[in-house]
Parts: sequence; structure tokens; C-alpha cells
Amino acid sequence: MDLGPLGAALQRDAVWVVFANVLAQQLGLPVPAVPTLLVAGSLAASGTQAGWMLAAAVLASVLADWAWYGAGRAFGYRVLSGLCRLSINPGSCVSQTEARFLRWGLWSLVVAKFVPGFSTVAPPIAGALRMGLPGFLVAAGTGAALWAGSALLAGWLLRGEVQRAIAVLNDNGALAAVVVLGIVGVWLGWKLWQKFRFERLARIAHIAPDEFAAALASATPPLVLDLRGPALIAASGPLPGLPQAVVADRDGLALAVGDWPKGAAIVTLCACPADAGAVQAAVELRRRGYRTARPLRGGYEAWLAFTANAPNAPNGPVSPGDAPASPPPPAPFRNPTP
Repeated sequence: MDLGPLGAALQRDAVWVVFANVLAQQLGLPVPAVPTLLVAGSLAASGTQAGWMLAAAVLASVLADWAWYGAGRAFGYRVLSGLCRLSINPGSCVSQTEARFLRWGLWSLVVAKFVPGFSTVAPPIAGALRMGLPGFLVAAGTGAALWAGSALLAGWLLRGEVQRAIAVLNDNGALAAVVVLGIVGVWLGWKLWQKFRFERLARIAHIAPDEFAAALASATPPLVLDLRGPALIAASGPLPGLPQAVVADRDGLALAVGDWPKGAAIVTLCACPADAGAVQAAVELRRRGYRTARPLRGGYEAWLAFTANAPNAPNGPVSPGDAPASPPPPAPFRNPTP
């Protein structure tokens, strides 16, 4: 593994190499930027040069985040869903991302760069939820400065070790390649194991839209948990034909079901790839004693298609009168600073 070209490029055009690498990573390309920042920091000849590298990294990161913010503002939940469909395990991507973003607010953008997988989805969520642009840019810039600054500083403080490591890698290319491939293999194996675990959970019995509609028309209609993300709820409003569905997220399941009887039929519904959020919620409810909880097969999109095409689709309430009311969708962000 020859890192000589990278070192030579950094010595010659350090600021532009850092800018291009960070921009590519933050746009979603599989090109890690931290190794480049570490090497760049170790090669910095002065504080001024390191400052220009930091400025280039922050500018590139904010530009990429701004592009994702604009995509989220223009296309909403479709951007989030598309990003998560590209992940190895979509079940771990959608289910809690928006809930955590709402809980942390602007601070989520400050820490996003340090959380694998969250860095790319946080900006489009901010756009979809109509976070104010000034506050977004301040938070994104602060997070980028902390992230890139930490890597550059570590490279400078450990410049001797970094240069020795580069020399070892250059002199032992085969061994270095094996080590790198081993690390990648462990990471890929872990992700595939998570995917396998989710697929096992997804074997839980589902309910089809037509069966769900028939149950709604029965004397004892099921209780419904709406696990769509806040961005989609804000954009599309209540579920068609299900005005009494209770809005919830997985962290708040216990509060959402409240005093619902353990024997009540419960249907969970989300807008996630592979019905991930609804599956995880139904599994958790079964663990809590709600043995008949089932996810709706196909989720929100399947229910929309069914209600659009079925002449006898339900239009009335589905939950008992004593079921808790759904909370309103989240208000747009108005915080100007983190």
C-alpha cells in the first residue's frame, strides 16, 4: 500500500486535497476523510497552513451539508427514505433517526460528524423539518470545525507516529493491505450480522392492507400506532381513514400504548424500508405482553395505495373512544443558534 502519492499531493496542494476529500465524503461518496486530515495535520508546516486546511475542511463540509439540507427541504421524506434504502441494514437507519434529531435539535448537527451514519442523514432531516437556514449553517459549521479540527490537531500532535506509520505501510504493502481488508471485513460482517438479526425479527406475522381494512370494519377494530417520521407526518397529515391512530416512536412506546388492554389487537405502521420501524415496534410490544401486535405489510405506501383503489376503504375512526389522542406534528425549528 503506497501512501506516497497522498503525502506528495498534500505537501503540494494540501488545502485543495483536504477540500476535495471532505466534500466528496460529506456528499456521500465512500471516501474516508479522517486519514487525509490526519496526514495533512502531520505535514502542516505552520499554524497558518493548518488554519487554511481547517477552513477548507469546514467550507467543504458546510457546502455538502447545505446541498443535503436543500434536498431535504425540497423533497422531504423521500430523500431520507432513499438514503436509508442504500444502507446495508435499512432497519437500523430510519426507525429512530428523526426522533433523535428532534430530541437533540440543533445540537444534533454539532455532534453528527462524530456519529457514523448520522452525518449524512442529519442535514436532509433539518431541511425536511424546516429548520431555519442561519441556525443550520451555524450548527453545521460548528460541528465541522470540531470534527476536522480534532483530526488535524491529532495529526499534528502525533506527526512523528503518523509519518512512521506511513513509512511502515509503504515498506510493507502486502501486510498493510491484509490489515485494511481485515478491518473492512470485520465492519462488513458486523453490518451483515445486524441485517440478519433484523431479518429474523421481520419474520413476525404481518397484516395485509385488505385484512387490516376488514378488521377496522369489525366490531372490535384494532388500535393503530402511527410510526411515520415527523417530517412525513408534518407534510402529509393524519393517516387516511385512521384519524385516531396514535403517533409514536419506538422510544415512547410505553407512553403511547398507555392503559391499552394487553389482549387488544394492535397494528403498527411506518414509512420505512422493509417496514423496519413497524416491525421493531411490534416486536417490542409483544415483549411487553401485547401478544397480538402486528406490523402492516408495506406500511404507509401500501395503505395509501389500498385506500386510493379500494371503494370500501375505511374513512372513520379506528381506535376506541378512550384511546389517547395523537400529538400534533412537530413545529418547525426556530432556534437560530446551537
